[in-house]
Amino acid sequence: MEARIVGGGIGGLAAAAGLTLAGWRVHVYERADALADDGTGLGMWPRALRALDALGLGDELRRRAAPQQPGVIRTCDGRTLATIDTERIRRRAGETVHVVARPDLLALLFESLPGGTVHFGEQAPDDVDADVVIGADGARSAVRRRLFGARYGLRDTGKTVWRGVLDVRVEGAGEVWGPGAKFGYTPLTGGRTNFYAVLPVASPAGDPVRERELLLGHFGRWPEPVPSILRQADPARLLRHGLRYLGPKLPSYVSGHTALIGDAAHAMTPDLGQGACQALIDGLTLARCLAPASTGDDIATALRDYDRHRRGPTQRIATAAHLVGRLSTARRATRVRDVLVRAAAAV
Repeated sequence: MEARIVGGGIGGLAAAAGLTLAGWRVHVYERADALADDGTGLGMWPRALRALDALGLGDELRRRAAPQQPGVIRTCDGRTLATIDTERIRRRAGETVHVVARPDLLALLFESLPGGTVHFGEQAPDDVDADVVIGADGARSAVRRRLFGARYGLRDTGKTVWRGVLDVRVEGAGEVWGPGAKFGYTPLTGGRTNFYAVLPVASPAGDPVRERELLLGHFGRWPEPVPSILRQADPARLLRHGLRYLGPKLPSYVSGHTALIGDAAHAMTPDLGQGACQALIDGLTLARCLAPASTGDDIATALRDYDRHRRGPTQRIATAAHLVGRLSTARRATRVRDVLVRAAAAV
C-alpha cells in the first residue's frame, strides 16, 4: 500500500513514521528546501510523548527535551493567579510535560524515516495514484481548500505573537497576564529560554529593532524576568505572526481517499500549547487506523475510524484554546477574571 503526504511538518512526518513502521510505502512532499531550522519551544504533553513512544522515538525525545519547570501565572502588577504544578501532572499522567525546540522535534522524526522518503523542494504531483493522500500542509492548507472550499479558512483574532529563544537560561517558567496582552517563558535544554509575547496589534512584519522597542515599551515595566528577557533578546531572531484559527469547524477530516491532519484539519491558537501535540497524535492515529488496510473498502473504513477518533477531541481543544486566549488577554473586567482564575486554581 502507498501513501502520499503533502507537507513535511510535525504531523506529516509523524504519519510517515507510523505508516513506514506498518509496512506502507510513503512519499512526503515538502515545498521547503530543507527542514525548518527556526521556531521556538513546544510543550510535549504525556499523550504526545506516548505517541512518540509508539513510534520508538520517546526516549530520544526526552533526551533532547527539558522537563517543564514548575511556574506561576501572574498579573502584570505582580499578583499571583495560579501555580503550574508539574508534579501534579506527573502524578496523574505518569510523567510531566517536556519542552523541546521545534527543529529538534522535526529532526527526530525525519531521522526515523528511510532515505528518500521526504522530497524537499517539491509539490505533490496532481495525478496522485496512491492508495491514500494525507493533507499535512498546515494552517493555509491547499488540500483542505480543494476538499471543502474557501468557506473553511483562517479567522484572525486581532492579536500578534512574537516568539524567540534566548541563549541564557531563566529559572522557572511562567506566564504574565495584562489587559489585552500576555508574556510567557520556559527553559529549554542547552541553557536556553523559550519566550513569547502577545499584543493586540496587526500582524505585518516591521523593522526588528523597532519591534523590540515596541515590546519593551509595553512590557518593560512588567515583573521580572519579562523586561530582562526582552532586553537580552536578539531582534533579528524574533518570529512574528498573527494569531489565527480555523473556522468554521470542518464537517469531516476525510473525503474520498484523502485525510487531513494537524493544522490543516484544526488550526488553533497556541494558548493551550497543544498544536504540535495534536498533530503528532493525529499522525499516529491515522497510521494505526490504516495499518491493517489492504483494499479500498478497508481504507474507507480506516479513514472513517480516524475521523471518528480525532475530529471531536481536536475541535474541542481548539475551542478551549480560543477561549483561554480571550480570557488571558481580556481588556475589560480583568479583576473579575482574576478572581475566577484564582478560584479555579484553588479547586
